[in-house]
Amino acid sequence: MTLDRLVCANCAGLVTEGRCPTCRASRERLRGSGGINPAMLAALALLVLACALLLARVGG
Repeated sequence: MTLDRLVCANCAGLVTEGRCPTCRASRERLRGSGGINPAMLAALALLVLACALLLARVGG
């Protein structure tokens, strides 16, 4: 779920609007959490694929 679609349980507004203190706190927490971006995910997938190919080659 993306940040722009989250609805606050406290005020029923979008979290990105920051209508209440709960929205603002949630927005800052979600932005600060980092997460994994698509480029990092692609790099990780390539790394896993390379490791699997290497193990298949070494193993037999």
